[in-house]
Amino acid sequence: MLKIDTHAHILPAEWPDLAAKYGDDRFPVMTRSDGRHRIYKDGKFFREVWQSAFDAGYRIDDYARHGVDVQVVSTVPVMFSYWARPHQALELHRHLNDHTAGICRDHPRHYAGIGTVPLQSPRLAIEEMERCTEQLGLQGVQIGSHVDDWNLDAAELFPFFEAAADLGAAILVHPWDMMGTNTMPKYWLPWLVGMPAEQSRAACALIFGGVLERLPSLRVAFAHGGGSFPFTIGRIEHGFKMRPDLVATDNARNPREYFPRLFFDSCVHDPQALRYLLDVVGHDRVMLGTDYPFPLGEQEPGSGIEALDLDENDRARLFHGSALEWLALPLSRFTKES
Repeated sequence: MLKIDTHAHILPAEWPDLAAKYGDDRFPVMTRSDGRHRIYKDGKFFREVWQSAFDAGYRIDDYARHGVDVQVVSTVPVMFSYWARPHQALELHRHLNDHTAGICRDHPRHYAGIGTVPLQSPRLAIEEMERCTEQLGLQGVQIGSHVDDWNLDAAELFPFFEAAADLGAAILVHPWDMMGTNTMPKYWLPWLVGMPAEQSRAACALIFGGVLERLPSLRVAFAHGGGSFPFTIGRIEHGFKMRPDLVATDNARNPREYFPRLFFDSCVHDPQALRYLLDVVGHDRVMLGTDYPFPLGEQEPGSGIEALDLDENDRARLFHGSALEWLALPLSRFTKES
């Protein structure tokens, strides 16, 4: 059975040193020494990455061990750089998008790609999204759960979402710049607590802000199983019903009604949580996603879905059907000889 991982990050082996070029250490920088690749940001060590982060051939072989055929690759959120001056961020985004497109061209049966755009300038973001989809052949773009002080319902961002709907571009929402980071520095809490909260923040903003209501053709997926959003929908819906004066100010539709419009990856790390997600959002709304190749990702791609007692139709939907619908791609893209 064809298996498509919709949440797989990739980086170039190198990218422009914008920290040096623009005198701003906030830009991520890759260093290489003793065969090790390390990312620095704000002048501090951020993360070490390995061959699996940037070697396309290695990744194909690594996935094959788990029977996974296709990776939908996107950049690592640290690269978003939404805080930067727009033209500086665009320089980085264009480099990343060119790299992603090159991998997809070189390995068309094993890769699809979604780009990245400088959302701090919606105009530039639209232009780069158009380049990604119309010139580079990418299927859409990945965006952060917020853009500095803008939540995803910000009026400034609506033209971007409108353009995505017009282009038929898939959108992947990924947590980044986690809320509360400064007040919970220990125990990796920004990743364990902040990440799920960021996804709920993004989903609620898109729903309550009326973005999804106004753009019914927009195809949006949430990484990490939608974070805490599906798991707290009862509380969110209760608040919507009990205090519409506070919650339903911009959209009068019940938030639960949007589940048939959204997609969620399967990266929840718990079979019971995955069963709950399927029950709440529907088997046709969930698709394989692993957060490869990072430690917080699913270490055996596809094992979470395999652990469930699903019939063949549901397995096919989770392993590739929902992904193909979200990406607007035919099954033949990955099954024909190429």
